[in-house]
Amino acid sequence: MQPRFCMEVGCGSGYVITSLATMLRHESSAVQYFATDINPHAVETTSATLEAHGLQAEIICTDIASGIGKRLSGMMDVIVVNPPYVPTPEEEVGYKGITSSWAGGENGRKVIDRILPAVHELLSEKGWFYIVTLTANNPSQICLVMREMGYASRIVVQRSTEEESLHVIKFWRENTANVKDDKSLGSWISQIPLLSFWRSSRFSS
Repeated sequence: MQPRFCMEVGCGSGYVITSLATMLRHESSAVQYFATDINPHAVETTSATLEAHGLQAEIICTDIASGIGKRLSGMMDVIVVNPPYVPTPEEEVGYKGITSSWAGGENGRKVIDRILPAVHELLSEKGWFYIVTLTANNPSQICLVMREMGYASRIVVQRSTEEESLHVIKFWRENTANVKDDKSLGSWISQIPLLSFWRSSRFSS
């Protein structure tokens, strides 16, 4: 698949969307990028990260995809999400400051469960959706939720540490073929779990 539109939901520092854009610009200059984050500081940081690498994206300060679903419905060929997935007290979810970047509420699913239907609205017919999860998030149940919306899934990357096991799950619509990730995209995706664990462990220690 040659993606035309790519999005990161919850862009944080902008590292993931910048890495994706850097990799894909060697294959196509026609890809358009979008990124969202509820934190204005994250939006500014992502903009600076992209600019430092000579890249551009439409960066939107919003809660997941609030207010943009109708405009971008069914357009995204690749969506990547490195969500707040660390199990925390419910009151920490959406808390102002850095805590919101990892606080996932009970079972780390509070934000994830809101992201899934938003992705369903945004993803193109042949699109791919990648999400980082912990074992504590019950990945098999996440796959079941997406299955009920018409998606097949598989774990494309798994990394274990002494503290936890991280997965990157790929979803695609069951009525389309599961075209294997090309070598470059697969290599890029394989880096996400290590980065995401660094983020969560750094701030929870």
